[in-house]
Amino acid sequence: MFKIDSHTHILPKKLPNWTEKFGYGDFIYLQHHKRGAAKMMRGNQFFREIKENSWNPELRIKEYEKFHTQVQVVCTIPVMFSYWAKPFDGLEISRFLNDHIAELIVKHPKNYLGLATIPMQDSELAIQELERCKEIGLSGVQIGSNINDLNLNEERFFPIFEACEKLGLAVLVHPWNMMGERQMQRYWLPWLVGMPAETSRAICSMIFGGIFERLPRLRVNFAHAGGSFLSTIGRIQHGFDCRPDLVAIDNPVSPKSYLGKFWVDSVTHDAMMLDYVIKLQGATRITLGSDYPFPLGDLEIGKFIEEMDLDAQTKEAIFYGAALEWLDLPKERFI
Repeated sequence: MFKIDSHTHILPKKLPNWTEKFGYGDFIYLQHHKRGAAKMMRGNQFFREIKENSWNPELRIKEYEKFHTQVQVVCTIPVMFSYWAKPFDGLEISRFLNDHIAELIVKHPKNYLGLATIPMQDSELAIQELERCKEIGLSGVQIGSNINDLNLNEERFFPIFEACEKLGLAVLVHPWNMMGERQMQRYWLPWLVGMPAETSRAICSMIFGGIFERLPRLRVNFAHAGGSFLSTIGRIQHGFDCRPDLVAIDNPVSPKSYLGKFWVDSVTHDAMMLDYVIKLQGATRITLGSDYPFPLGDLEIGKFIEEMDLDAQTKEAIFYGAALEWLDLPKERFI
């Protein structure tokens, strides 16, 4: 079966040392300390080790073949967002990363689709880069769940979403800068607890802030199956109902009415949870996602979905149909 993995991450093999160039900050750069691996360094601090499949496009294609997956939607690793940087420095980083992805798509048009990164700290520059990325062949943009601790419904970000709708660019919201990250380092809790909460924060902010009401053609996908949003939708709806004076102050529309109006990916790691997500969202609003190449992702790229007792139409929707609609692309683009 044809498959599109809607959620994967990639980097160029070599990154400039932006800390030295700009004269401040702990920008990420790579130390290739051994064959097939590199250390991601945040300034002088070790962040994580990545393997060759984080930058080698041919290796990625071979690894994907094992799971009968033909197409990868690639975007940068969220630590590269650099929203805290000076705006023009953030723009330079974005352009470097986006040019790399655009070149990848030109070389491998049947295997890769690209999402941009943009300097969300400056709306004018972000829109400028969105327009350029549309011209160089990217299909959308990946943004963080918050921007320097500001929620996505802040009015300063609205022109960016408006530009995405106008340009027909898809949006992937990925958690980063997790709430409580400094306070709960032990047990990997920022990744296990903070990330799901961050995605729910983003969805609630966009719903309660009226973003979907104001921009009905905006196509948004939320990573990691929407984080904790869908599993707590009952509480969210009840809060909306019992305290509208606190919750419904900017948008009077029920949170549950938005189920199926945005996309989430399939990264649940659990068949029962995915079945629940299908019941709430509908299969046409669930894109296959793996978070490749990281260990917290779906390491077998949809294998558990293949083993579920789902009809062919549902599997087709998850494996490629939902992604094609989110990205506004025809299947013939890959045949």
